[in-house]
Amino acid sequence: MLRYLANKIFYGLLTLLGVTTVVFLLFSVFPGDPARMMLDQKEDPVQLAKIRKNLGLDQPVWKQYFYYLNDLSPVSFHSQAGESYTSLESNKYDGKTLYTGNNFSVLLKYPYLRTSFQRQGKPVADILAETLPNTMVLAISAISFASVIGILLGIWSALVKDSWIDRSLLVITSLGMSIPSFFSAIIIAYIFAFLLHSYTGFNMTGSLYEIDDMGEGKHLSLKNLILPAFTLGIRPLAVITQLTRNSLLEVMGQDYIRTAFAKGLKPRVVIRKHALKNALNPVITATSGWFASMLAGAVFVEFIFGWNGLGKEIVNALNTLDLPVVTAAVLVIAVTFIIINILVDILYGILDPKVRLQ
Repeated sequence: MLRYLANKIFYGLLTLLGVTTVVFLLFSVFPGDPARMMLDQKEDPVQLAKIRKNLGLDQPVWKQYFYYLNDLSPVSFHSQAGESYTSLESNKYDGKTLYTGNNFSVLLKYPYLRTSFQRQGKPVADILAETLPNTMVLAISAISFASVIGILLGIWSALVKDSWIDRSLLVITSLGMSIPSFFSAIIIAYIFAFLLHSYTGFNMTGSLYEIDDMGEGKHLSLKNLILPAFTLGIRPLAVITQLTRNSLLEVMGQDYIRTAFAKGLKPRVVIRKHALKNALNPVITATSGWFASMLAGAVFVEFIFGWNGLGKEIVNALNTLDLPVVTAAVLVIAVTFIIINILVDILYGILDPKVRLQ
């Protein structure tokens, strides 16, 4: 098991390296200058050169890339010369010095996500700490709604196979899978928060916490969670419903299920204790994949509903070429994918003894 986890972690680190490289290279070829945008388009050559030096933007792209990897690495190298980007940033690390030489020093530290280009030097870690919990609440609410309702509808559809209920559910779920989240978000917001606002009380935009009318303090507003969570959960709900139905129908045709019925067991006992447990493996895969995808797919939903989450922050950072925020957000999503995949593989071993033997 330890060897298995070590392999997973190793390939996960390679994945993170690839994701970081792709995002960094994409931004390196984007038009626009973050330093000039920080000056609000003011042409001040002295300030512009100073900002570019502080951010390391005066260096070649390959050197900027290695500077960024050095910031992210838990073991980093820093120049003692006092002129390079690595020496300018070294005072922002709160780590343990492993080695100090004449030309460089080695530090053991937490990954440094840098500071925002556009938020007056605000640490990116603080920005993620403010927005990521809201996105996690939204994603957990959406996948919980999709999983519970989807599994129940899938079981119902399998039990009434080829009936009008089964056919209706297949049509509805097929429609749910085909509609993009940004389109369904616009339709749902328009219907339930605009046309029917007097009945539902829902707002077009809003986040988990709202500031009161006096501008003092924040209060929890779970009402604002309902529409974006429902919108984000439509597509995984449709997928989970069809997967549960098809998987359960396949399992119900196995010999051991017919043997269980021949022994006189009640249908609900056979489904709950024998069929459903083995039919949930593909459902778990879909659920885990959708949960990780929601952190990325919530971008449009959060932006449309004004939800103060990671997705909305990514859109704002893309509009202003705020590279540290975008890269850090992508890394968080990639780490979430990797952790969830490892947990799912472990869960497979719990549900299916054959996986443990392999």
